[in-house]
Amino acid sequence: MKSRFRKSTLSVALMVTGGAVAAPAMAAHASPAVDTPAVTVQLSHESQPPPEPPKPPQPQPPPDEDNRVLEHDYQKQPNGYYCAPAATRIALSTQGKVLSQKEVAQKLGTTEAGTNSANDTTRVLNEMTGGGYETTEIGGVNATPEQVDKLSADVVEAVDAKRGVVANTMGTGVDTDGEQHVFPGGHYVTIIGYDDDGDRLKVADPYDPEKHYWMTDQKMANWIAARGYSG
Repeated sequence: MKSRFRKSTLSVALMVTGGAVAAPAMAAHASPAVDTPAVTVQLSHESQPPPEPPKPPQPQPPPDEDNRVLEHDYQKQPNGYYCAPAATRIALSTQGKVLSQKEVAQKLGTTEAGTNSANDTTRVLNEMTGGGYETTEIGGVNATPEQVDKLSADVVEAVDAKRGVVANTMGTGVDTDGEQHVFPGGHYVTIIGYDDDGDRLKVADPYDPEKHYWMTDQKMANWIAARGYSG
């Protein structure tokens, strides 16, 4: 009788308290937590700013048709009297003729006293390239407007034909940056390009540590005055 009473009491207790039914009720409470990450991801996704559209390519400036500089092989002169061989060698390299400075010096007749005149550079340039060079002398202390114009035209014609010009200068030349290039006993440089239809000339200087600079046609012509150039 007692055992039957205990079983009945237990059964009633289970029915009243729910017994094992409580476990499923707890699991059902946890089920909304399963959806929480999805809601969080959705909010995070919506909070991100939209990607920026790709920027169109920037237009490139048109090339400067007036600026022409010849490809060349530059070498600095090794001593104080090899300026003509070095300058002539640079001019020859604009036409693909690459010689040593010693070879050019022998052809020019260069000595420790230097090279005589632009007539020698013209002779060697024609000998090595098949012709096209002429010697133009600029007499007087300063060049005349006509001589300046001729120098500019000669450089444009030579550079367009891929020929470097060798200039025999004397005294002080001033480039477009205001730098002075002082050679009271004379010097040789190579003109390898032009800008502004020949109003500015590009100089490859075998002596100058900066190697290259621009000079106006007026300043260059005055620097050549009393000497000449091969163009």
